[in-house]
Amino acid sequence: MDPMERAAKVLGSSPGHKNMMGCSSSGVKVEPEIDGLLANAGYTVKASDLAHVAQRLEQLESIMGAVQDPGTSHLASEAVHYNPSDLAGWIESMFGELNPGVDMAVPFGDRGSLIDSSQVHKPIQDDPSLSAMDLALIQEYGLQFNGSQASNPQCFSPDSDPSVRCNIFSGLPLRSGDSSTHTNFQAQSFSAQSSDEGSSHSSTRLGTAQQRLDNGAQESGIRVVHLLIGCAEAIQRNDLKVASDLVREIRMTVNSAPCGAMGKVASHFVEALARRICGLNGAESIMSQADAQSEILYHHFYEVCPYLKFAHFTANQAILEAFEGHGSVHVIDLNLMHGLQWPALIQALALRPGGPPLLRLTGIGPRQPDGRDVLQEIGMKLAQFAESVNVEFDFRGVMADKMEDIKPWMFQVKPGEVIAVNSVLQLHRLLYIDAPTGSSPIDVVLKSIGSLRPKIVTVVEHEANHNGPVFLDRFVEALHYYSTMFDSLEACNVLPNSMEKLLAELYIQKEICNIVACEGRYRIERHETLSHWRVRLGRAGFRASHLGSNAFKQARMLLTLFSGDGYTVEENNGSLTLGWHSRPLIAASAWQGF
Repeated sequence: MDPMERAAKVLGSSPGHKNMMGCSSSGVKVEPEIDGLLANAGYTVKASDLAHVAQRLEQLESIMGAVQDPGTSHLASEAVHYNPSDLAGWIESMFGELNPGVDMAVPFGDRGSLIDSSQVHKPIQDDPSLSAMDLALIQEYGLQFNGSQASNPQCFSPDSDPSVRCNIFSGLPLRSGDSSTHTNFQAQSFSAQSSDEGSSHSSTRLGTAQQRLDNGAQESGIRVVHLLIGCAEAIQRNDLKVASDLVREIRMTVNSAPCGAMGKVASHFVEALARRICGLNGAESIMSQADAQSEILYHHFYEVCPYLKFAHFTANQAILEAFEGHGSVHVIDLNLMHGLQWPALIQALALRPGGPPLLRLTGIGPRQPDGRDVLQEIGMKLAQFAESVNVEFDFRGVMADKMEDIKPWMFQVKPGEVIAVNSVLQLHRLLYIDAPTGSSPIDVVLKSIGSLRPKIVTVVEHEANHNGPVFLDRFVEALHYYSTMFDSLEACNVLPNSMEKLLAELYIQKEICNIVACEGRYRIERHETLSHWRVRLGRAGFRASHLGSNAFKQARMLLTLFSGDGYTVEENNGSLTLGWHSRPLIAASAWQGF
C-alpha cells in the first residue's frame, strides 16, 4: 500500500480524495478549516502532519516487512489506526523496538516530499457518502452543540482487536448496586514461532511493545475512572475548587495518555461535569426533540446501533398480536419522530390473513421552531406507503410542547376501534416534579392513557437507574451504563470513525450531559429500571401483558441481521431486554389498560 493510501486509512477515507491541503478549487487556502473539521470529527492530527505520518508508516512497513514473520507481517499491511493523535508516538515507539539504531530525531518541521499532501484527503463536505442532513448539521452547527464543541474522542489504541473491550470497572465498587460487568480486558501480544532467530527476536519485541501499550491504556483508563468519581464526590460536597482542578487533570490525562475505550467515555463525562461546575445546566442542556439537530442525531443513532430497531420491532410484534381479528385499529404514538417504526407494522398488517384492517395512526410531536408541520409531512409519506401495500390508512398529527398538555379528546377515538399506545424512550422524561403543583407529569399522562382503555400499551425504556436522589450514585451508575453502551457500539457494523458513528455517539453524549449537568425540571433523562416501571404502571392501574415467543424470535433475528457478536436478548418475567454481554441496556414491556 502506498503512503497516500496509508494517510487515507488514518483518516478513514479513500486515497483518491483531493483538495484537502493547500488550496481549494477556488484557490482559497483551506488548511485551517480542515484542521477544525478534523478536530470536530475526533482527530487531533494536523493537516500539515499527514505527509510525515504516512512517510513514517511506510518506513515502519519496510522494517516490519523485512522481518518475514507470519505473526507480525499482517500488522504492516492491514493495521488501521483510529487515533491519529497517538499514532505518531506509537510509530516512533515501534521503530525503537524493531530497530533501535534508527535515528528518530526527525524534526516535525522538516517534512518529506514523499507524497503530495493535497491529495491525502478531501474536505468532509465533499464526501458523497454524507446525506443532505449530515451536511446541514456540519454547516449549520459546525458540530457544536449547545455552544460547546464536541469533545475529541481518545479511545482506541493502535491495532487493538475490536472484539476486545477494556473493563475499567473491574474491581471497582458499584455504588448503585448493579453487579453487571463488561467483557474483560485482555492484553494483546503479537508473537509467533519461527525457526529464524532474528524473526523470533523481532516478534518478541513487537509483542512486548503491544503488551506495554495495552497495559498502559488499561492503567490510564482505571486512573481516569477514579479521577471522575473523585470529581463527582467533590461536587457532591460542593467543593468546586477541587472539582475544577480534577476536571483539568482528567482532561490532561485523556489527551496525553492512551486510555483505551474509557477515553471517549471520559471525555463526555468530564465535559458534563465542567458544565455542572460552571452552571451551564439550564434549558440549553435539554435535548429538545423539536430541532433539526436532534432529528439528525436520532436518525443516526437508529441506523448505527440496534437499540431503537429492537424497540420498534418488539413493540410492533406486540401490537400486531393485539390487533389480531380486529377490523378497525388505532395506534397512538407518544413521539412520532421520523415515523421509522410504522412502515414495518403497515407491511405486516398488509400480509395479515383475511386482509388488512383500517389503520389509524395518531402521532404526537413538538412544535417546530421554523413553523413547519413535520407531523403532516411524515403522515403523508406513511399514507403513500400504506396505499402502495393496499392498507386503508388515516393519519392525525397532534402538536404539543409538553406531553402532559395532551387531552384524551384530542385523539378522536372512534367507537369500535381497538387502541394501542406506543412509548419508546419517552415516559422517563415525565418523571420530574413540577415545583408549582408538587406533582409529576407522569401521573397525568398515565391517567390520560388509561382513560382511553387501550388493549395494549408498549413501553421501551433504558434499563438503568438515573433517577435517584443522590448525585454521586446517579453519576457512578451512568458512568457504568454508558461505558457499556460505548463498548457495544464498537461491535456495530459501521466504520470506526465514520460520520454516522460520530453522530450516533453525540446522541448519547447529549443524554450524558443532561444526567450529569442538570437538576430539577431541566434534568429530563430520568431513566428507571424495569422493576421500577412495573411498580409505577401497576400503581396507575395497568396490568402486565406477556411478550410472546414471536417477539423474542424477532429480536434475536434482528441482532443476527444488524449487529455483531456480544449483544444479548433475555426474557424477564414476560418482558424482553437487549443488552451487551451480561448487562441489560434497554427493556421492552407490554401492558393492558383498565
